[in-house]
Amino acid sequence: MSVLNDTARKLVAGNKGILAADESFGTIEKRFAKINLESTEENRRIYRELLFTTPGVEEFISGVIMFDETLRQHAGDGRSFVQVLNDKGIIPGIKVDKGKVPLAGFADEEVTEGLDGLRDRLNEYKDMGAQFAKWRAVYTIGPGLPSKGAVHANAHALARYAALAQEAEIVPIVEPEVLMDGDHSLEERGIVTGMVLDELFEELFINKVDPGGMLLKPNMVISGKEAKVQATPDEVAQATLAVFRKSVPSEVPGIVFLSGGQSSLEATKNLCELNRDKKSEHPWALSFSFGRALQNEALEAWHGDGNNWQKAQEVFYKAARADAEARRGIC
Repeated sequence: MSVLNDTARKLVAGNKGILAADESFGTIEKRFAKINLESTEENRRIYRELLFTTPGVEEFISGVIMFDETLRQHAGDGRSFVQVLNDKGIIPGIKVDKGKVPLAGFADEEVTEGLDGLRDRLNEYKDMGAQFAKWRAVYTIGPGLPSKGAVHANAHALARYAALAQEAEIVPIVEPEVLMDGDHSLEERGIVTGMVLDELFEELFINKVDPGGMLLKPNMVISGKEAKVQATPDEVAQATLAVFRKSVPSEVPGIVFLSGGQSSLEATKNLCELNRDKKSEHPWALSFSFGRALQNEALEAWHGDGNNWQKAQEVFYKAARADAEARRGIC
C-alpha cells in the first residue's frame, strides 16, 4: 500500500488542494448556460484547458479530478490533459461513479451506481495515467431522512468502490455529501454527518480498505440553506471538528472538504476557520476539493471568449491562492 499512501499524502501536502473539474454533461451544460455558451465537446475541452494551463496554479493545486471525456482529451498543443497536468506536477484523477438513481423502496432517497464493470474501468484509467479516483454519495436531511437503509446502501457502495480502487493501485477519494438543502440546524447536520461517517468507516473496515491510502471528501457541518439562523465560520469549524474527531480514523491522511453549494467566499472562510482552530490537535490535513467554488468567477470572466483567456486564468489563480492561504488559516 506504500504507493497509495504516498500519493494520498502528496494530494494533501503543503497548502495545496484539489480542483474538482469532473462535472457531468448535465452539470457543465447548466454552468455554460449561465454565460450563454453551448456545451459542445470542443467548448468543454477549451474551458478545461484554460484551467489546467493556468500559469503557476500548481503552487496551490495538487490534483485534478476529471470526467471520463476530459481524461481522454488533449490541449491545443497536442499533449493529453494527463501530460499537461503531469508536466506541472499536478496529479491526474478521475470520477468513476455513474451518478445517482432512486433507491428502490425508499421514497425521496438515492443511491449512487457504477459498480458494475468498475474493476475494468479502473484498470483502463490507471493505464491512462489516473492516480486517484472519486465516488460521490448524497444524503438528504428531512422528516425521517436519511433512513438507515439509504445510509447503509451508500456506505456499502462507497466501500466497494474504494476497495476496487486500491486493488488497481488508485487512491480512492470517498465523498459522502450530506446536502445543505432544507432548514435544518447546525446541530441536526452534525448528528446526520456523524451517523453517515460512522456507517461509512464501518463498511470501509469490513471491506478491508486501507485508511492510510484513501482521502475523505465530506461536507462541512453547516446550517441548512433555509435555516433562519446561519452558523458563523467559527461555529462551523467547532461543529465540524467535533464530529470528525469522533468519527474519522487518525490513519486517514487528509480530509478534502467539498464546497457543497456554498459560495466561493463562504467555502474559503469556513476552510480558513477550520485551519485556525488550534484548541485541540487533529491528525489529518484539512484541505479542499472544490469545484464550483474554485471555478465560478473564472468561468464568468472567460465567458466563452478567447480574448478573456488571460483574465480568466488570473481570476482562477487568485481563487486557488485564496484557498491555499485558507489552509494556513490566513483569510
